[in-house]
Amino acid sequence: MGLLKRLFGARPAAEMTVGSPAFYEFVRNGLTEGSVEAALNNDAVLRAFDLISGSVAMLPLSIMRREAGRVVEATEHQLYPVLRFQPNPWQTAHEFKQLMQGWLLLHGNAYAQIVRQLGRPRSLVPIDPRRVTVETDGGMFPLRYRVVTTRNEALTLQPSDVLHLRGPSIDGEKGVSRVQKAGELIQTANQQQIAANSIYRNGVIAGVALRHPGKLSPEAAQRLKATFEAGYAGAANAGKVMVLEEGLAREFPPATARDAQMVEMRGMLTESIGRVFGVPRPLMFMDDTSWGSGIEQLAMLFVRFGLAPWFSTWEQAITRSLVPSAERGVIYPDFDERELLRGTMKDQGEFLARALGAGGHRPWMTGNEVREHVGLGRHPDGDGLVAAGERTNEPAQTA
Repeated sequence: MGLLKRLFGARPAAEMTVGSPAFYEFVRNGLTEGSVEAALNNDAVLRAFDLISGSVAMLPLSIMRREAGRVVEATEHQLYPVLRFQPNPWQTAHEFKQLMQGWLLLHGNAYAQIVRQLGRPRSLVPIDPRRVTVETDGGMFPLRYRVVTTRNEALTLQPSDVLHLRGPSIDGEKGVSRVQKAGELIQTANQQQIAANSIYRNGVIAGVALRHPGKLSPEAAQRLKATFEAGYAGAANAGKVMVLEEGLAREFPPATARDAQMVEMRGMLTESIGRVFGVPRPLMFMDDTSWGSGIEQLAMLFVRFGLAPWFSTWEQAITRSLVPSAERGVIYPDFDERELLRGTMKDQGEFLARALGAGGHRPWMTGNEVREHVGLGRHPDGDGLVAAGERTNEPAQTA
């Protein structure tokens, strides 16, 4: 268990000084590997990170088997409990997938050591990608994974011992970090937030101004301010009639073009960060977006083009590293994304009715398949394709 803790531990972020390796990494890529996680301080990055990693984590990842013209869950397979329920002794399947997908988004790579017992995979141990170096013998193959533990011990793992989830790559060895490549964009968004915080902390933001034609003494000005705040300030005094004497006039400071520019810039940066991660505007909670019927189509678009590539990354990496060659084509991992693609209850009802043969359509689903689809148990007479209106062997119900 000591080895597992050393592999799973986190390395402190490297200190960046002029001339240090971290400094040159910053010059090349905008964000250092050690400071990538600081990008999560930006709310748009955090939203995209949480949405994608959470969506991947919530979906079941199962091992499927093709047999006799149908596909069933291979519950007896050695990988099924590892991927479906508990990859290692201290993490649930949800926690493991969320961690690995989060690393994949931040660093472009996610690694897990494959722990085998009698040659069979028994657990997957996540390895902090900041501790891993991919090495070769001058060419692309063979790959080796050099891991530095928290005790600064070097450990070399072979490809057969590592589940490597690799994002889009330009060298075939390691994936590219979206956060690093979009470092300047994220830094601009952070600087814009710092500027806004500075205005609220140090700037003068007056809600209302009182103009007097004459000159008030300091004592009179203080009494007027106290009287005004006591009588009219706060939500409890909203709507009260304001009586102004001796030529006193109330003025509201106008909004400036600079204020509008800051709001516009914030929206543009949020949209750009969503574009980097492949998240549509409505799912970034942009308040200027219409939330009409088209939101359902946008959500499906996100699943098909924003999440589906990650599903494929997981499935093919698992097949490469964990499924024996003799079983490939028959045994395969599969994310069940149907939960994210379900329409309204009305749409589902119409689809399932047609699947059972309603409206003169040829049925393509059995009653039990429909029941399983909606989360119900099997029925003794639910097998077989029966078009709507046809008789079954079920005895008639009597009152």
